[in-house]
Amino acid sequence: MTTRRVNDFTIKIATVNGTGSASANTLLMKSIFRSGVPVMGKNFFPSNIQGLPTWYEIRVSRDGHVARSGRVDLMVALNPETYARDVKEVASGGFLVYDSTWPRPALLSRSDITVLGVPLAQMCNERFSGVRTRILMKNICYAGVLAALLSLDLERIRGLLGETYAKKPQLVESNMQAIQLGYEYARQHFECPLPLSVEPMDRTAGHIMIDGNTAAALGCVYAGATVAAWYPITPSTSLMDAFKSFCDRLRVDPETGLRRFAFIQAEDELAAIGMVLGASWNGARSFTATSGPGISLMNEFLGLAYYAEVPAVVFDIQRVGPSTGMPTRTQQGDLMACAYASHGDTRHVCLYPANPEECFYMAREAFDLAERLQTPVMVLSDLDIGMNDWMCPDLKWDDAYRPDRGKVLGLEEIRKLEKFHRYLDKDGDGIPWRTLPGVHPKAAYFTRGSGHTQFGAYTEDSADYQVVLDRLLRKWDTAKERVPRPIIDGAGSELGIVSLGSSDSAIRESLAVLRGRGVAIDYLRVRAFPFGAEVERFLAAHRLSFVVEQNRDAQLRSLLTLETAVEKAKLRSLLHYSGLPVSSSFIVEGVLAEIASSAAHPQDIAHA
Repeated sequence: MTTRRVNDFTIKIATVNGTGSASANTLLMKSIFRSGVPVMGKNFFPSNIQGLPTWYEIRVSRDGHVARSGRVDLMVALNPETYARDVKEVASGGFLVYDSTWPRPALLSRSDITVLGVPLAQMCNERFSGVRTRILMKNICYAGVLAALLSLDLERIRGLLGETYAKKPQLVESNMQAIQLGYEYARQHFECPLPLSVEPMDRTAGHIMIDGNTAAALGCVYAGATVAAWYPITPSTSLMDAFKSFCDRLRVDPETGLRRFAFIQAEDELAAIGMVLGASWNGARSFTATSGPGISLMNEFLGLAYYAEVPAVVFDIQRVGPSTGMPTRTQQGDLMACAYASHGDTRHVCLYPANPEECFYMAREAFDLAERLQTPVMVLSDLDIGMNDWMCPDLKWDDAYRPDRGKVLGLEEIRKLEKFHRYLDKDGDGIPWRTLPGVHPKAAYFTRGSGHTQFGAYTEDSADYQVVLDRLLRKWDTAKERVPRPIIDGAGSELGIVSLGSSDSAIRESLAVLRGRGVAIDYLRVRAFPFGAEVERFLAAHRLSFVVEQNRDAQLRSLLTLETAVEKAKLRSLLHYSGLPVSSSFIVEGVLAEIASSAAHPQDIAHA
């Protein structure tokens, strides 16, 4: 008999892309969230428009875990093409729901799971007319089945439908009919609820459900961005769509109707970053959003911005590469590409948000840093953060916030100058003073991507060139003190874990498991590049550190060995690069395997 599990299980729904299942899946997830139960949703969808397999995972976690669980307790198998793999994924003792309109003997092959057949297509064909409507209603119907099986509140679901279709009330009733259809069938034919069930809690108060791209877009508005130039690319497009939507509401003069923002779809990514640099040079806070292929195309302009010292913000929503790769799968494969983008000696400030909440706040930090440091700043999110729904604390908007424009000379300051020198370091921090076009003729200068002196003049003199390049290195040292500090959890163990970005949720869950098994382990989450003194101290203090990252070539580990004094032998890689978000079980198994293999060599590894 299956053990009763309340508010602690994972549902996976297998459907076909383009059949409207996203609405049903979101409805289920939100109804659980509105019950006060922590929940997360992860969508695994194909890169074509319609017809290929798609899956959606909903993890219900009373303890608030938001990483993939690595197991499936309840599978809804509605795609005949994937039945074989879907059946295999169900954990022993789990449940499988399928459309029994047609016989599927293959689904009955496992004796260790419970198979529940529901004639979804038959019921919807009898109740609704029109091919498209029947397909859509079948997906809504399975939401009703799950509502009965998991003990979800139908009135709460009705309320969510009312919010979703506020402008089309007729859709509320038709969708509710389909939900009621599935609900009543499950109640009449199965024991409801299952041993897996949802019971109301109070763990979601003060939280919202939001994806990282929407949060980042709102953060850009908050930061004062007024210019956005971009070229469409998965998975960053929704960030730009959200920014325009917010600006249409918040950046239009109510009296004149004039827009107080510029939103430009460029002909390609190279043009987009060029527009961003032009707007930034003129004094606007401007940005672009892209993914790995776009970063590749932007390299030359990023080098120009670094050397000419023009602020800019780039959001890189990472996906699987190389080349086109798998556009709708997640990875952390752009770490090296962003850190050293362009030819020659370049280093770029990078921020690594771990969730949508940090996407919001790091957007503001990115613009402030770009102007303080007069350099491009790249925010490296990924598809998992950017396009999936996460439970996050309410985002706080501080009306007292004012953008930090850094070292910009105003009109009165310029008038007092005897002469203005654009690239002269007067303060010893590597950051020169700048001016904006049109303020005063005395402050005009020629912005050069070619060799220039500290006074802004063209040069090919070796000594003059090195003076500027050495100052840029001093600015890099200044950046180490100004970027977001790493987060450190634990102290005193000889074992450490180092990671960044969306791996954080899986690592935090794995820490609880490992510590529960007597493995003492400390955790450092890098939040920015360049690495500061805290990163150096953590690496030096631990005999062995596991570097967890979602790429094949250990890019974070490479950055650590290049940019810190750590010995390479002190770092062990745990690499996850399947395109699916990493789970805590992957990390736990990797750490325990290393401990087991090194048990005979205590000089190499230690644990409490």
